[in-house]
Amino acid sequence: MTPALENLQAILKKLPGLGYRSAERVALHLLLEEPETLPKLVEALESAAAQTRRCTRCGHIAETELCSICLDDKRDQSTICIVERIPDLIAMERSGAYRGCYHVLHGKLSPVLGVGPEHLNLKSLADRLQSDEVDEVVLALSNDVEGEATCHFLTEEVFAQNPALRVSRIGFGLPSGGGVLYADSVTLQSALEARRKYS
Repeated sequence: MTPALENLQAILKKLPGLGYRSAERVALHLLLEEPETLPKLVEALESAAAQTRRCTRCGHIAETELCSICLDDKRDQSTICIVERIPDLIAMERSGAYRGCYHVLHGKLSPVLGVGPEHLNLKSLADRLQSDEVDEVVLALSNDVEGEATCHFLTEEVFAQNPALRVSRIGFGLPSGGGVLYADSVTLQSALEARRKYS
């Protein structure tokens, strides 16, 4: 291994889902087996980095101020599904079981890891809940200690300002300690259909 290759491998290893061996295979593939794809990859990364941002309303990925879901007037504006991360939103969309709007927190509360309310996408959520359009919030957070803590915080601190708001939580079909990202479409549909009142 050359120093340059080791440096590339170390950077690749930081990506989700890539361990030492996978990072090594990707690095060797890009540099030696198909070097012609490397400029295209660099160009695609630079283009995506320059054009992609967070939707100012919900926190989803967008190339304009609002994402395609927020701009879709066929979506049910009265319901907001709160998820931890963008891959969770994508998994929900893939299931085809939900046609409302979303809000991405970009994490969950975790005092152990130093993640507090100030680290989550809460300000725009509070602003959205001031609207008379919203009458239900669906909590689609992980079924673990941090997910429970986040749901409790939202109920006590954020939703309490709007007592007419219905708050429900998916959970049926999702294993304890599991998240939305790894659930299949049928499980997600069952979880949504069996959502229960949370507060």
